[in-house]
Amino acid sequence: MLALLERLVTVNSHTGNRVGGTRVAEQLAEEFSALEGFRVRFESSELYAPHLVIANERARSSEGCIALVGHFDTVFPQGTFEGFRLDGGLVRGPGVLDMKGGIVVVLTALRALAAEGLLAQLPLRIVLVSDEEVGSPEGAGVLTRELAGAACSLTFESGRANDAIITRRKGTGNIRLLAHGRAAHAGNNHADGANAIWALARALDAAQGLTDYERGITINTGKISGGQGRNTVPDSAEALLDLRFITRADGEAAIATLRELLRTASASVPGTSVELAGGLARPPLERTDANVALYREYAECARTVGLGHLESALVGGGSDAATTAAIGIASIDGLGPRGKGFHTHDEQFELASLVPKTEALVRFLLGRIAAGASL
Repeated sequence: MLALLERLVTVNSHTGNRVGGTRVAEQLAEEFSALEGFRVRFESSELYAPHLVIANERARSSEGCIALVGHFDTVFPQGTFEGFRLDGGLVRGPGVLDMKGGIVVVLTALRALAAEGLLAQLPLRIVLVSDEEVGSPEGAGVLTRELAGAACSLTFESGRANDAIITRRKGTGNIRLLAHGRAAHAGNNHADGANAIWALARALDAAQGLTDYERGITINTGKISGGQGRNTVPDSAEALLDLRFITRADGEAAIATLRELLRTASASVPGTSVELAGGLARPPLERTDANVALYREYAECARTVGLGHLESALVGGGSDAATTAAIGIASIDGLGPRGKGFHTHDEQFELASLVPKTEALVRFLLGRIAAGASL
């Protein structure tokens, strides 16, 4: 498992690195296609490395299949964080936790079942996307198309402390506010100008007020820019905002309220306008009865092999599990090796969790066979 993981990690597959991402996709395709009865299909992309759709004979249709989901892109551009190393009981490197380690768990579990002649009894579809770290703008469509009607979906994102199993995540919104005004000389013709930065500031002050911690709604102004210099009334300005929410209804309501606030902000600075671009990006993974039932099924397998098996608290970051849940598939997440430091140069996982995480998946799939999951 470590040898495979090292091969995957030593190739940079930053989302924007199409060449490196394609190399990793090809490595994974070779590994999965070696499983008897499995076929690998490349979903081409104009912006990213190809996405992978992997299915066995029993899952020619996605209806009723067991879906295993992951991504092989990372957040690290070339030269910023490279290498793979063992550090005592830790495995370190870009993507070891988020989430090439989880892909190795999936592949190894399937190999174990194949060695016992059991793999062909399961209808399995695996989708690995190459753009998850930028919100899966293409990957979400691949997941929706290829997994519609699946019986359940397990996502092998970074394993959390105490092996907590994720049943809910916040949704995300990517918002860009564009303020327009009228340029003028700040000394000679100040009254002729309409200050776009002033209008944007008022809009941002109102937008930040939408944060409601009790309801799990947050608005964060992450970047602002505008103007030409101190002696020019600025005719343009913009800001990038991050929105997080627990339910889709709350996310949609926040966007609608924000549009109203922008109109008020514009009216308060005559001659200006503020428009909203973007909107909801990734749906939330909402805690449903179906998700909880799937969690309990998997948790018993995790408990049996000595892993933690509690349900995770609400997670603020998004993942592709939200996409599968949004189309009505029971979904859980965070099933990769246990670690910390994802999206940092201290990314790591605990070596001792690698095999038990694989065993938990094997037991889960064996349970599905015993329950008559084969078609």
